[in-house]
Amino acid sequence: MAVIAIIAQGMMGAGVGRRVHESGAEVRTLLIGRSPASAERARAAGMVAAANERELLSGADFFLSILPPGEAEPLARRLAPTLTALDRKPVYIDCNAVSPQTAISIGEVVTPTGAHFVDAGIIGGPPRQGYKGPAIYASGEHVREAVPLRDWGINLRAIDGPIGAASAVKMSYAGITKGTQALGAAMLLAAARAGSAAALHEELQFSQPEMLAWLRHFLPAMPAKAYRWIAEMQEIAGFVGDDPAARELYQGAAHFYERIAADFAADQKQVAALAAFLGRDSSSN
Repeated sequence: MAVIAIIAQGMMGAGVGRRVHESGAEVRTLLIGRSPASAERARAAGMVAAANERELLSGADFFLSILPPGEAEPLARRLAPTLTALDRKPVYIDCNAVSPQTAISIGEVVTPTGAHFVDAGIIGGPPRQGYKGPAIYASGEHVREAVPLRDWGINLRAIDGPIGAASAVKMSYAGITKGTQALGAAMLLAAARAGSAAALHEELQFSQPEMLAWLRHFLPAMPAKAYRWIAEMQEIAGFVGDDPAARELYQGAAHFYERIAADFAADQKQVAALAAFLGRDSSSN
């Protein structure tokens, strides 16, 4: 039986934990400092709480880091002494939405411990019944060591390339999908402020029905996730850093998501304006 350690227990981490647990693996996690909600998600997913970092990693075949991007490198630095002390080390798979540059930095923390490092990026929502995803792209010198995760229900897609290649796929994909959501939401809110929401809705329905359907599908769930996407947009800005205009575009997207997150946590005026636009019916135009 494989032993898979996972930090943390958000919707994605707990979902991956449940998937591998249901496939027959032993799944460990660490709940020190985590919220009651995280503890409950871990319990429901069949994840066993380790008492400390050594217990978490000792004897584990794989360690999966699934965190908000800003926490990825600090976690690696925190675990490095424990990894160094272990005789048998897990394959360290960083699955976070970080730039290739950050992935390389995390690898530079992990590799001196003697653990093999794999760069990875998750595309898709948390695992659920009837859904084979998400896809986890992986790259680096030791990527083939991560392939056995397929036996435990993980849709792992090993690609050729060094550390950073998988993160580049994630950054590019998220830059398109979440970047487009930021652009779309910004324009819907601008139209609402200008009093032209009804006319814009009618035009989109007439000339861009696929785009309107896409916005209706994705934007309702966006405000609740916006706080997590701030750092992701900042990572994408770093990824495209050689292109000043593209860097500014994603820095702007980070600021936009920061504003939406603040609104979601407060009076939700902008959230309500988005919901009103997306909830319009063609008969009202």
